[in-house]
Amino acid sequence: MHIFWTIYLGILGTVAIAFLVKGLRTLSLKVDFVISIITWIGLFGFVTNTSIFNPLVWKIVFVCGLLWDVLFSYIGKHDDGEDALEGLSESTKSILTGVTLIITLGPLYYGIYRYAF
Repeated sequence: MHIFWTIYLGILGTVAIAFLVKGLRTLSLKVDFVISIITWIGLFGFVTNTSIFNPLVWKIVFVCGLLWDVLFSYIGKHDDGEDALEGLSESTKSILTGVTLIITLGPLYYGIYRYAF
């Protein structure tokens, strides 16, 4: 099971580096990048069983990070991928966004939750 966590950690790190290379044009993308790095560090601590800060910090990171990712995904204006969703109803877009969040970020927040609590 540890190998899957390590692979997931590597994928998230690679995606973060790709976004950095692509460019962080807006303030919301810069904030999202910073939050992504902080949550990645928390997941790293969980996966490697390393104590980084204290659990209270990770409880705050868990709540704030999860809230940010949900709000950023549903409320944020994204230029990427809009053509792919063209023609879909708003409810279908919301459902697809929720499913994508659960699949891609579910393990991240599960790991941070386990690390914090």
